[in-house]
Amino acid sequence: MSLTTNVAAPLITADADSLRHADAVIQSIKLPGQGIAVQDPAMAETIAHVPDADVEAALEAVGKADAAGAAWANSSLRQRADVLHAWYDKLVAHTEDLAHLISREMGKPLAEARGEVKYGTDFVRWYAEEAVRPAGNFRDTPDGGASLLTRRSPVGLAVLITPWNFPLAMATRKIAPALAAGCPVVIKPATLTPLTTYFAVQLAIEAGVPEELIQVITTSKSGAFSEAVLQDPRVRKVSFTGSTPAGRQLLKLASRNVLRSSMELGGNAPLIVFNDADLQRAVDGTFAAKLRNGGQSCIGANRIYVQDGIADDFVAALAERFAQVPVGSGLGQHTGLGALIDDRAVAQMHAYTNNAVALGASLLTGGHGYDSAGNFFAPTVLDHVTEDSDVAQSEIFGPIAAIQRFTSEAEAITRANATEFGLAGYVFTENLDRALNVADRLETGIVGINQGVPSNAGAPFGGIKQSGLGREGSAEGLEEYENIRFYNVARRATS
Repeated sequence: MSLTTNVAAPLITADADSLRHADAVIQSIKLPGQGIAVQDPAMAETIAHVPDADVEAALEAVGKADAAGAAWANSSLRQRADVLHAWYDKLVAHTEDLAHLISREMGKPLAEARGEVKYGTDFVRWYAEEAVRPAGNFRDTPDGGASLLTRRSPVGLAVLITPWNFPLAMATRKIAPALAAGCPVVIKPATLTPLTTYFAVQLAIEAGVPEELIQVITTSKSGAFSEAVLQDPRVRKVSFTGSTPAGRQLLKLASRNVLRSSMELGGNAPLIVFNDADLQRAVDGTFAAKLRNGGQSCIGANRIYVQDGIADDFVAALAERFAQVPVGSGLGQHTGLGALIDDRAVAQMHAYTNNAVALGASLLTGGHGYDSAGNFFAPTVLDHVTEDSDVAQSEIFGPIAAIQRFTSEAEAITRANATEFGLAGYVFTENLDRALNVADRLETGIVGINQGVPSNAGAPFGGIKQSGLGREGSAEGLEEYENIRFYNVARRATS
């Protein structure tokens, strides 16, 4: 018999004015056709239809972007920067429109949607500034007689494939460096949340981006799209954010034409709380690392390891915090946790909870869905989770805090690294030596030390192991869209 059931519990409903605001934004988007229904996950209703492109339409988009790309590649650095600054200004001016749209199509609370707009626009501003600081080098050869001049050039047409969970930030994190480097773009947003990308690109064109330089393609035929587009010789770059199995398939396709590839793939982030951690700081950081975006984040805290001496106090405080989170529509007033993306996600949370409890975990709060039309699951804390539980072995992508306990530092590091993934990790301790030593030994590309949200436009986001290749953000993110070339200039004595 299933432990968890849907229960009758009050859910915060959408505010009428916020709903009207979101729908007005949707009506303002110039969608090029219909075919795929876009659902509001909080209300289980269709809010728009977007084109369901076939292979021919995708290849036509490649041709349009490629044709526009030559002039853009030859534009001055200042021209590119000015256009990106103008796009940034447009996005900021439409912060509330974007936030309401994100909340409507993805389900996250308005407060978090506004945070995503800030995060997403920061990438546009960063690369507007980075565009006029091209990397290069001049040096003499070690044996003399020549000088080496290194230069950067656009890698070429970039195919960008983005996920549904951060529909603005994942788009701008790829589009902005591509444009700054001088590359045209074909972007395929997830069909669950495509409206934000359409709207953001519409604002980019209004800001001065050449109309055909960014092509948006939505399709239900992802495999056929990737197969056709990635073997087109005009395409020279692919950047993907999504699951590791999908990334592996894209890398196989990219290998045919030896495409430059950036892959931001799955995670199974460990979060380690030591006895000497500041309790409140650790609870706050874990809360953010777990419930940000409803837990639907690739860097979300997945396996929470708490040292024995602080565990009881930490677990009690975290469970109390989770139990107080108001659940409901992202467009509702005071909502703390919005809807999950679809009903499959809710079913998965039920399964994880039931499996963990069956294997000995204690359910401290949550563990249930709601009798409603939307896709809701309560903030859940499980203590004494066993390592063989499904929730300890999988990328949860939901609001379940799965807590395990440990005794020694060495034990925590060993268990944290016992995964094929290596995207993010977290360390909470007031001992700086321990913080840095443990961070150095964690097999992850990102480590949050005494904080639960390490992402920043100025940081090189990316993982190791099976969590991906390449980096997004910072100067390193621009390099993903550039070729490095060198000129060997012979020199001889003139006197």
